[in-house]
Amino acid sequence: MTDIAVTQELAAWTVGLKAADIPASVRAEGLRTFVNWLGCAVGGCEHETVDRALAVAVPFSGPQRASVIGRKERLDELHAALINGISSHVLDYDDTHLKTIVHPAGPVASALLAVAEERGVSGEDFLTALIAGVEVECRIANSVYPDHYDRGWHITGTAGVFGAAAAVGRLLGLDKQQMTWAYGLAATQSSGLREMFGTMTKSFHPGRAAQNGALAAFLAKANYDSSERGIEAPRGFANVLSTKQDYNEILGKLGEVWEAGLNTYKPYACGIVIHPAIDGCQQLRDRLGARVSQIRSVELVTHPLVLELTGKKTPRTGLEGKFSVYHAAAVALIRGDGSPAAFTDEAVSDREIVALREKVSARADESVHEDAVHITVTFDDGSKEELHVAHAVGSLEKPLSNDAISEKFLRQSAPILGEQQTATLIELAWNLPQTADVGTIARASCKK
Repeated sequence: MTDIAVTQELAAWTVGLKAADIPASVRAEGLRTFVNWLGCAVGGCEHETVDRALAVAVPFSGPQRASVIGRKERLDELHAALINGISSHVLDYDDTHLKTIVHPAGPVASALLAVAEERGVSGEDFLTALIAGVEVECRIANSVYPDHYDRGWHITGTAGVFGAAAAVGRLLGLDKQQMTWAYGLAATQSSGLREMFGTMTKSFHPGRAAQNGALAAFLAKANYDSSERGIEAPRGFANVLSTKQDYNEILGKLGEVWEAGLNTYKPYACGIVIHPAIDGCQQLRDRLGARVSQIRSVELVTHPLVLELTGKKTPRTGLEGKFSVYHAAAVALIRGDGSPAAFTDEAVSDREIVALREKVSARADESVHEDAVHITVTFDDGSKEELHVAHAVGSLEKPLSNDAISEKFLRQSAPILGEQQTATLIELAWNLPQTADVGTIARASCKK
């Protein structure tokens, strides 16, 4: 029980936020979040998961007012939010709020761009709404993590719906009462199960969160009411879906301490907890050279969460490979790769990779940080090489630079849109704050 009007106070902050209230550093991170998301959405747009979802969505689509990123098709705003949310997450290459393992932009940016495209929204207003949505999403995630996640909820889907509702609600000009209802509508649509990891349905979660959050905002705009305590009520989101409810994580220092400023961006296209192992194995590959072919065994000592999330020893598909620390270590040692090409159906069945994968073992140790790994490689002659990674590339301690984010964008987009269109799109994305109409960015992201 709580006497604090959490939902209403969060709604008041959301509608009252002004661009000038957001520190320059947070706005800069918000821009990085957008650029990274857009590159990932293009990169995933031709995945078979997107093909199948789009084939289902097209017959049900209303007016074709919103772009499907990276493709020629257009859909109504709600279906575009769904498909773009799927494509931005399907490669597991998107952003990560490391405190909660939430991928904030998938639900928020996918809903926001779809709704903004035909409304003449300025880049500054769009960026403010994006940051508001990410902040709401991450704070709500903080309030229930880790208990909520440990119970089996995919927190990107469950918290993401609130972020999408917040962002779209700002574009629609919701007042405090309407935003309160929007959060209630979001709460009752909060879902996503970790059981789905390694399947197409994992990327459905941020897509559905984007679609449902946008729908919540549209319904609230029409004065479709809901509980005004959707988050904190005894039978509301936090109490039903978690054994932990820390509402100070939602309201404490709101507008002073910014979770949206703590976002990170993946250098590798897989579960974030595998990144230290890939980082370390790539370093070892560079050090070992031809001796990689003489490896007898590879031992990884990791945080327990690594094995809980990515303990698939014999992945059968590329999507399952994204949740196999064994495959990730093997492909990094053999190919030096952590890109989407390392997590294809071909890669997980490659004989050389499979042979080394079978030599990889992993042991959980609670004293090892989630962002660390200790690797011991033993060779056929009995000699050993060891490496400890304290913080992986892409972490808060070793963040990707803007240039690295642009390069990641280019690698994903060029094969789909071509180098010239990709270069134009990257420039437009980085110039978001100066853009008069974000619809120009959405339309520039489509295949000609």
